[in-house]
Amino acid sequence: QVQLVESGGGLVQPGGSLRLSCAASGSIVSINVMGWYRQAPGKQRELVADITSGGSTNYGDSVKGRFTISRDNAKNTVYLQMSSLKPEDTAVYYCNAEQKAGTHKKLAYWGQGTQVTVSS
Repeated sequence: QVQLVESGGGLVQPGGSLRLSCAASGSIVSINVMGWYRQAPGKQRELVADITSGGSTNYGDSVKGRFTISRDNAKNTVYLQMSSLKPEDTAVYYCNAEQKAGTHKKLAYWGQGTQVTVSS
């Protein structure tokens, strides 16, 4: 009912930068949290960063100080600015959004993912 579309992935050299975007559309009432997760081959999906509608942020330990998450509530869009990229950042990056659906209930939505490859 809510669709998430990521964009901005690609191939960059180590030390480079990349900006990801994710736009939500569909039956949006109020999205509480939007975030980014990533999954590398053979590894579990891990949290990169998330942000609440009020602007509170949370980052995974491996990206602190290098990545910045931001959000435009009016456009239902979340961004991930990635700097000082390392080969270990190579993964498929997935956009995530959570929306309340009644008291003590919430729905989670996922995008299709966008590939980020860091290689010289």
